[in-house]
Amino acid sequence: MMLFTLLLLAQIRFEPAGTGIDFVLENSPTPDKHMVETMPGGLAIFDYNNDGRPDLFFANGASLPSLRKETKHANRLYRNDGGWRFHDVTAEAGLAGEGYAMGAAAGDFDGDGQMDLVVAGLKRITLYRNLGNGKFTDVTADSGIRMDEWAVAAGWFDYDQDGRLDLWITNYGKIDLAQPRFCGDAGRKLRVYCHPRYFEPRPNQLYRNLGAGRFEEVTESSGVGRHRGRGMSIGFADYDADGRMDVFVTNDGMPNFLFRNLGNGKFEETALLAGVALVDSGKPIASMGTEFRDYDNDGRPDIVLTALNGETFPLFRNQGQGAFADHTGRSQLGRLTNAYAGWGVGLVDLDNDGWKDLFTANSHVNDLVEQFEAVRYKQANAVFRNQGDGKFAMAAAGLDKAVKAHRGAAFADLDGDGRVDAVVTALGEAVEIWRNVSEGSGHWLDIRLRGAGANRDAIGAEVRVAGQLQTMTSTASYASSVMGPLHFGLGQKAEVDVEVHWPGGKKQLVRGVKANQAIEVKERD
Repeated sequence: MMLFTLLLLAQIRFEPAGTGIDFVLENSPTPDKHMVETMPGGLAIFDYNNDGRPDLFFANGASLPSLRKETKHANRLYRNDGGWRFHDVTAEAGLAGEGYAMGAAAGDFDGDGQMDLVVAGLKRITLYRNLGNGKFTDVTADSGIRMDEWAVAAGWFDYDQDGRLDLWITNYGKIDLAQPRFCGDAGRKLRVYCHPRYFEPRPNQLYRNLGAGRFEEVTESSGVGRHRGRGMSIGFADYDADGRMDVFVTNDGMPNFLFRNLGNGKFEETALLAGVALVDSGKPIASMGTEFRDYDNDGRPDIVLTALNGETFPLFRNQGQGAFADHTGRSQLGRLTNAYAGWGVGLVDLDNDGWKDLFTANSHVNDLVEQFEAVRYKQANAVFRNQGDGKFAMAAAGLDKAVKAHRGAAFADLDGDGRVDAVVTALGEAVEIWRNVSEGSGHWLDIRLRGAGANRDAIGAEVRVAGQLQTMTSTASYASSVMGPLHFGLGQKAEVDVEVHWPGGKKQLVRGVKANQAIEVKERD
């Protein structure tokens, strides 16, 4: 009883971190109200130079309608030098980029031990190979990857279990920058961003990694291309426990997709059958960011996503046997999130009590919404504490003074103190770096995996610690990516066993691991 009381006293708190990072998300708003202006903001947290510290990459916009990048529109890479010191290494790394970028995903696609990067954007996908000397090179032209869509997000996973990372790209819709549609109130001379229904849905794309830096598009042969949506974000997990990675895609104003991996190179879209296409009202919502993780520690990955004011942030609980149930109301998230509009989202243990909490990056889509509805455009971020009984509660997290048009968010322990920090982008304003200063936090363990084959980071592996499940995945939040150690809050447990289910089916058990450290687990041959 005493231990339980102590955990309840833990307070989730954040404070702004002084880092020297000066990145501003340049979305290039115009009087024509191009929809793309309101949707950038993805970022990636990954260790590009293998020094053990997580570095930060930000995707950035471009001039509209030209899609030309000026200096202020450069994508940016910041090296983490420790002690909350970050250094802009964009120029020397060669990552300033071209075009209007939306999202990013890190992953070692060539298995050389160096973390590579893919950047998704309007009419452009750029694949960067990490040369291992602090520099990247654009290898898109020779990779076989072609793009003329509006890509919002991308992610790495090994769908065919051949040991090489394949690439999933989520596309939104057709957009005409030359002749934008007028939406709004012409009489009042109020022009707003158009409703999603005016953008023709497009299919996701799947590229199979052939090795040697080459990819083959298998969108049609895999069955993925038969389904068209307005994709926003991606989550990877094995929801039906058949040993294969499945794909959840949020769709804006349309039913969501859940692509079940059949294991023969093909996918079956099962969202409606599984219960995650729509919320219980039966209406499609503006699904934005997503996390595909186990929130209730029952060993099955669940789905949470962000949406607009009045739509709540739905939570789908995995019931097993391929079925989910809408637990938004029962978890209290319906009541707690109804007044928010959300983009970035993280299902992470912020107080190390052994239960994953929910962090959301908030803002409405329409910058003039306050002239039409009783809704705030710029909003504060929010944290909802997982109470361990299937319910969440609002946490006074110190985030209320930063009221902005927040978009992307990603989460990692940036200073190595065992507490997960947050990075949040905002349209037209400086990025927010939030240091986790929660008091009374429990013990913790960070686990880095090292696979034996080309999939060196073991993307797709499942790790079980102290009743919790974590899947090694490249995607996170809204159009973002986190590639780093898996973080486990342990509460009062000072020693735990670590069970790893490697891609391909091998299992490995490491007994008696001490808490409050970062460890590496290598796959046994």
